[in-house]
Amino acid sequence: MISREQRLAGRDQTGSGEQVCVNSTRSTLVNRNVTVEGHRTSIRLEPAMWEALAMVGKRENKSLNELVTAIARSRNQSTLTAAIRVFLLTYFQAAATDEGHLRAGHGIARSRIRV
Repeated sequence: MISREQRLAGRDQTGSGEQVCVNSTRSTLVNRNVTVEGHRTSIRLEPAMWEALAMVGKRENKSLNELVTAIARSRNQSTLTAAIRVFLLTYFQAAATDEGHLRAGHGIARSRIRV
């Protein structure tokens, strides 16, 4: 495991002097403000997570604030961002079941073709 000091120095743990890949680029997280139960808060998520939230909101006919408030109310995770990621994972996992695919209209041709 590479220590914090070694990462900052760009050196590996063995002391061989080899450069370690250190991500010095800016974060890819996108910061947005949402209102959760009447309180404005800032959330940092990956662009794909924001897109997924928008898709779920559209499908469930909820605004972003309504959706995040519902997630916040039922969260067990330590942070709201973690709760959002877990919610999205479980939401799309449920859609990825055979039943979920059938309800969404996916895989219809496959059920007609025997392989």
